[in-house]
Amino acid sequence: MKIAVVGAGSWGTALAGHLSRAGREVSLWAREPEIVEGVRTRRRNPLFLPEFELPTGVQATSDIAEAVAGAAVVVFVVPVQFARAVLRELSPHLPAGAAFVSASKGIEVVSLARMDEVVTAELGLAQGRFVALSGPSFAREVAEGRPTAAVLAGRNGSTLNELQRAFSNEMFRFYTASDVIGVELAGALKNVIAIAAGMAEGLRLGQNATAALLTRGLHEIARLGVRLGGREETFRGLAGMGDLVLTCYPGSFSRNRSVGERLGLGEKLPDILAGREVAEGVTTTSAAAELARRNAVEMPITFTVEAILDGRIAPREAVTALMTRSLKEEAVL
Repeated sequence: MKIAVVGAGSWGTALAGHLSRAGREVSLWAREPEIVEGVRTRRRNPLFLPEFELPTGVQATSDIAEAVAGAAVVVFVVPVQFARAVLRELSPHLPAGAAFVSASKGIEVVSLARMDEVVTAELGLAQGRFVALSGPSFAREVAEGRPTAAVLAGRNGSTLNELQRAFSNEMFRFYTASDVIGVELAGALKNVIAIAAGMAEGLRLGQNATAALLTRGLHEIARLGVRLGGREETFRGLAGMGDLVLTCYPGSFSRNRSVGERLGLGEKLPDILAGREVAEGVTTTSAAAELARRNAVEMPITFTVEAILDGRIAPREAVTALMTRSLKEEAVL
């Protein structure tokens, strides 16, 4: 089985290496010529995870038609805000019948669309061919071959079962799910809470505050997810609680948590975002907040993170604002 991985950032590179180790023929598409050259000549991506050697089964190319030719599966790992342009480039070359697996986590700001909606609109893809890949899976640890579990969510059971077998090996275990909406929203919205968790660390608020933040954060992203058509139990699974816990760990590899921590330490957002890596939570925050307003869902942590990112309130002041909200009963969804 040939699998094309479209996008050679840290996560795309790690997935390409894993899929090759799982015995698949892998084509890795990168727009940057230095990545293609690095993989071809030194078996390394010089821009993302350069310390890890890729298996010889990973072939790199900057020609998207060549990358997806003959592929049974296309794994899409492009940041959500840049996805449409790449999808339009990919569209004429997508093999008929190929499964499309999105490993991109976020919500498109201009349309407030999930990735399944963006992909369907741009590729005219039948719903059964779309699969969302999400869960607690740092790229670095996948590249190292450390034990990991994630979920594949789709609407075609036979496609999911085939992908589950093709993607799994002794170090990476995949579960299947039918709740595409919930899995996609869980993967996107947890990044907002990760920014808040990072700020709590930067402000040195302590472990009590972080535990409360994660608990209430999970509650509010699940509330929005259910309102938008997801299932509550999804937010208690790998794509929800699992990914949330991972991205909010002290000292974690999460770019979103790092953004929050640096904000808590007093750095300015433009300076923090000047690097090459993308923190999807920054753009997802405004999209999540707008979705919450349109659907009359109360999301105090998300609204507060939005205000901090917009410069309307300082992180230290935001703590007081959250802690002095009107007192309430802890209610289930």
